[in-house]
Amino acid sequence: MHRVALVGFGLSGKAFHAPLIAATDGLDLAAVVTSRQAEVAADYPDVAVMTSIEAVLADPSIALVVLASPDHLHAEHALAALDAGKHVVIDKPFAPTLAEARLVARRAAETGLMLSIFHNRRWDSDFLTLQRLIDGGELGDVVEFESRFDRWRPGLGERWKDRRAGGVWQDLGPHLVDQALVLFGRPIAINADLATLKPGGWSADYAQVMLRYPGCRVTLHISQTMPYHALRMAAHGTRASFVKHGLDPQEEQSKAGITPGDPRFGIDPLPGRLTRADGSVTMIDPARGDYLAYYRAVAAALSRSGPMPASANEALAVMEVIEAGIASSAQRREIALDPAVS
Repeated sequence: MHRVALVGFGLSGKAFHAPLIAATDGLDLAAVVTSRQAEVAADYPDVAVMTSIEAVLADPSIALVVLASPDHLHAEHALAALDAGKHVVIDKPFAPTLAEARLVARRAAETGLMLSIFHNRRWDSDFLTLQRLIDGGELGDVVEFESRFDRWRPGLGERWKDRRAGGVWQDLGPHLVDQALVLFGRPIAINADLATLKPGGWSADYAQVMLRYPGCRVTLHISQTMPYHALRMAAHGTRASFVKHGLDPQEEQSKAGITPGDPRFGIDPLPGRLTRADGSVTMIDPARGDYLAYYRAVAAALSRSGPMPASANEALAVMEVIEAGIASSAQRREIALDPAVS
């Protein structure tokens, strides 16, 4: 059994990491670093609550530290955990900047410790369904792919997340970019438009990003100003198109207290639509979403029976695209991406 310490018990820690760790065979949620002692006690009465990360790092029984702390602390906390001999999982984004992410990745390589970034959206119901269709040849060669995380949040918001320097591109962009890289690999270039459309907004609440590939174009779109925002993805290939509305349910289910062990967890009730080139249509039942797969892979890696999911190199590739997108928007031009992966 690998003892795990979770740093942070906000939305990410409470709705994602804690319930998934607690439900994973081979992992023991031993400690949570937070000021929200009552909330932890209500959900996990046997878990120790600590007020500083130093206390966790001093505990030799802790094998893995999971960082669900604010973005600006990711690099600092990850370096401290690695220096203390702990394996590390970091919630996305990897770090506020590519330079910081590279520093953490180098330290992990130097220490020989395992490092992974929580790119959980690889296990969204809609994404797993799309992968199944592509792998099965249903779509043929994909020539256009549109992937969206749109919402209706007209207020400015007062959370630290609402003031991220990169706005929604820094927040949700890593999910969409990671999915694109899993499907299509590294793009040739990126053209991004990041904007603040809310009057008086703190940071970008809109992102329209085009990734250029040979023979394929990928559009990533994020907005907080759309009353109608049901479209999730549309993939168009030489044999068929697949269109899916509605978000994967796992986040909302977890917020509602539905645990990963519940038979309803990960079940998306909205089918997708497969339209073939001959005009025939089939409604596609979604695959079951499976965020637990991420932590099952983490547990296997800690037991030396498999690789860490979402490796540091994969996460660095995501960060390179995120940073290039910010530069593209600022310079109002397409940015070529070095074919060499850092």
